[in-house]
Amino acid sequence: MLFLFGAWGLQNKGRSLELVAKCLGDSINVSQALRSIHIGLLCVQRHPEDRPAMTFVIQMLVSEGPLPSPKEPGFYIGKSMQDTTRSSSSYEAISNNELSITMLNGR
Repeated sequence: MLFLFGAWGLQNKGRSLELVAKCLGDSINVSQALRSIHIGLLCVQRHPEDRPAMTFVIQMLVSEGPLPSPKEPGFYIGKSMQDTTRSSSSYEAISNNELSITMLNGR
């Protein structure tokens, strides 16, 4: 979850490339890495109806067309506007999600 928080924050600041390991050096395609990060953020949007279907995800990965802007992820921690008496550096979770569990069952 911390990676998601960092990814969302860096994306909003236009600094997504900082998520890519420096040890990869020149061995990566920068535009492809940034596109993959952007698509990943589309897949973790707070509201499931905003998330793209897998067929669309694959289409976005193999094409080079424009991408929609990702909305806030489901596990985003941001400033709470409810309590203005706290310091400006105080944060609290504004997500209702505390844990997601996926149960896989064979047919």
